[in-house]
Amino acid sequence: MSQLLLVGAGGAIGSMARYLVGLWTVQRWGPALPWGTLMVNVTGSFLIGLLAELIMRKFGASPEMRLFLITGVLGGYTTFSAFSLDAIMLLERGDAALALGYIAASIVLSILAVFAGLALMRAMV
Repeated sequence: MSQLLLVGAGGAIGSMARYLVGLWTVQRWGPALPWGTLMVNVTGSFLIGLLAELIMRKFGASPEMRLFLITGVLGGYTTFSAFSLDAIMLLERGDAALALGYIAASIVLSILAVFAGLALMRAMV
């Protein structure tokens, strides 16, 4: 149960940060492009790389710290960072074909799933 609370607390922090970044980018650059999503995905991916190396490899942080920071905070901030780290891990272990398949499947299937969800709800309403 304490692990779930760590993820939840971190997720709340990450979600609030994502919301604030979205507000800031609209104020700064306007709504013509989803700048907030782009910024969150890029900064989240950078931060997960930084934290994965720093706390997992350099400092051997506790599983609780990893759950709070990586799964919780960054998971709430952006799941794209987890996707990016997973793809890099596959590449680093020498599974380039699997990594490329994972990347392609994640992008294509996620976009198709959004279309499917929209179509289903539009058909029902």
